[in-house]
Amino acid sequence: MLKKTLLTLATSALLAAPLAVHASEHGHEGHDTYQAVADSVLATERKILAENTQGKGFGPQSPRDIDAISGQNKRIFEVAPASTSMNLCNIHFHKNAEHKAQDFSVYAGNGNGDGYLSGYKYSGHLSKKELKPMKGHICNSHHGDGALMSGDTIEVHYVYTTAQVKPGPTLGSCLSKDVINNPQLRVETQIYVVVNDKNALDFKNLTKVVQTASGLYQAEGIPDNTGAPVQYEGSTTGPGYNEKGSPYQVTWSVRPHVAKVNIATVGKWCESNIFKENHGHGVRNLVKNPDLLSQIK
Repeated sequence: MLKKTLLTLATSALLAAPLAVHASEHGHEGHDTYQAVADSVLATERKILAENTQGKGFGPQSPRDIDAISGQNKRIFEVAPASTSMNLCNIHFHKNAEHKAQDFSVYAGNGNGDGYLSGYKYSGHLSKKELKPMKGHICNSHHGDGALMSGDTIEVHYVYTTAQVKPGPTLGSCLSKDVINNPQLRVETQIYVVVNDKNALDFKNLTKVVQTASGLYQAEGIPDNTGAPVQYEGSTTGPGYNEKGSPYQVTWSVRPHVAKVNIATVGKWCESNIFKENHGHGVRNLVKNPDLLSQIK
């Protein structure tokens, strides 16, 4: 029952269906059109989230601005082990960054109110060559935000668990039917900007899964040159939690700098991978309520 409950909630958070949308996105030719919701919609969602979590014992929430270290949530849970001592159980990505930092601080807009076409984008400069449009549809989501375009930002979540499992689809793969209690979870996080450049990183290598001699599954391609990860206590994300708190405890490691990845290789991955991922997921509203944020140490 625990596994079924967590799987249902986690999947709904990642795959919450958006409303139909209409108006143009950030200037990239070929994006679907939509009409962004008003600021008041997000303000209302944040108000409802505060009301639904106040005094109910919810732990710290995610995503957050990792450059802002303050937080007032006093719920403490044990920090998950290093990812090298855990099992990789899932890899997925969100279109636009859920987290915010100096390198990915350009607000994509309010989006459609259901997590799509919102979040944060790479704040650096890209060349005309890197921004050259690709032919065809790359990781098309059919959620009103269109396919990935050269210059788009994605946030990749490498999810680790203390459960004895094999990597697979959805966050349900992070649980074991033989484990009664919730496993500890850690998300190694890397923000990428997808570029039209064959010399950029290959997404296949970035998501390569190996099994160590000790039997643990690991993603061996996570960049090690994008800054020391900012670690903090938080929760699962996704737009399904815009108005309710996530009850799941997650140790986050978010790298503060962006890496460039060849968009063509991301498209190949979307066509076939063990996680059955084929598009970028929506983003949860950035959590700003100090009562829902942990203190970054």
